[in-house]
Amino acid sequence: MPEALPPTIAVSDLRLGLYVYLDLGWMDHPFPLNRFKISTQEQIDTIRSLGLQSLRYAPELSDAHALPGAAAPEVGPTDQTAAATPVSPALAAAPAPPAPVGATTPQSNSTLSDPWKKSCSHCERQHAQTSRAVKAVFAQLQSNPASAGTASKQLVQNLLDEMLGQEESALRLLADTSSDHRAQHALNVSVLCLLLGRALQLPEADLHTLGLAGLLHDIGKFDLPTLVRYRDPDLSAAHLKVYQEHVGHSLAWGKRMGLTEPVLQTISQHHEYADGSGFPQGLRAEQIGAAGGILALVNHYDSLCNPHNPLRAVTPHEALSILFAKHKAQHDHRTLSAFIRMMGIYPPGSVVQLSDERYAVVVSVNAARPLKPEVMVYERQTDNPDVVHLLDLQQEPQLSIARSLRPQHLPRPVLLCLSPKPRYCYFFERALSPAERPAEPE
Repeated sequence: MPEALPPTIAVSDLRLGLYVYLDLGWMDHPFPLNRFKISTQEQIDTIRSLGLQSLRYAPELSDAHALPGAAAPEVGPTDQTAAATPVSPALAAAPAPPAPVGATTPQSNSTLSDPWKKSCSHCERQHAQTSRAVKAVFAQLQSNPASAGTASKQLVQNLLDEMLGQEESALRLLADTSSDHRAQHALNVSVLCLLLGRALQLPEADLHTLGLAGLLHDIGKFDLPTLVRYRDPDLSAAHLKVYQEHVGHSLAWGKRMGLTEPVLQTISQHHEYADGSGFPQGLRAEQIGAAGGILALVNHYDSLCNPHNPLRAVTPHEALSILFAKHKAQHDHRTLSAFIRMMGIYPPGSVVQLSDERYAVVVSVNAARPLKPEVMVYERQTDNPDVVHLLDLQQEPQLSIARSLRPQHLPRPVLLCLSPKPRYCYFFERALSPAERPAEPE
């Protein structure tokens, strides 16, 4: 029977003795490990200062008294050990044990090149900064739509400048530390639209139009009742009709924001499909613009991977398979083919088994070499805790990906160690040269 992902606990309910996972990048917290048993009140205070609302934890690795529902024990002097105390920035560069895969932090820093570490850190900082900017745009939308429009245009221009400044771009999986699903979906869609538009060699002005439409395509959902804000198979016909009205609401907000006609047209087509099965107008392929077709495809993909209800989510590999096998008629053939080439057969976030039978999670894909992504590999240890390390399959010609797996089908120790993400969060980074890439540890 498939095993569930680790449960979560509110940060306010943390206790000494609880074994927790920090789903943050290695630059975003002061601990030497991304997973450890809480042993001091200072650690709890530090975790609470990180801005997280909840953490995943491992019941089987925690003390019984620390689990939710257990009576709180008295804390004695022997509880104040220092198994995982905060460290100074100078020590943060030392080799560190494993972190959850979404944080892209490998176990053995000694195997990593400085360019890789700098690229990863830059990617995480850029994503965090952009996420905050997206939330700020949404926060001021209703009170000052014109200002929100100006800010969103600059935000997309910044993304575009960053991407076009890279000779080759790689798509990286990052930890989703945001509780704002709307903002994260908007950013995911905008980033993937920009990358796909670049792969299709769209002019820079068209790329900006596409990225801006991707960012703002769902702003009309702010006007909908919570019950119908997200598409669900269980929606009644009446509720589905109300849900579909969000496209018109998005256009109304876009006009208040001062968006151009090409951006508005692209937003209007983000649910239109080539076979005429989309809404609100039921357009067919010849009536849908290139940008509208790209946005509809990317929105479809991210909605499969990151639905409002995580229980309905499919893996990135499954999402591509579903689009190709079941929805091929809904999307332009050239656009869909380019998207699959860009994402790779196993997009970031895919849980895989390598040809040597090791388990791994794909963390980064270079569109120029999609069959040889970077993966985080699980290593079984006999005398030490199990570890994960980063492996670039471009540097390992004898290795390949044998198959994709659902996270629930992983053995329990592998699931806990790799910690696959329940939601997928994407950003782009400069693709590194072979000399800059990490190699297999000795």
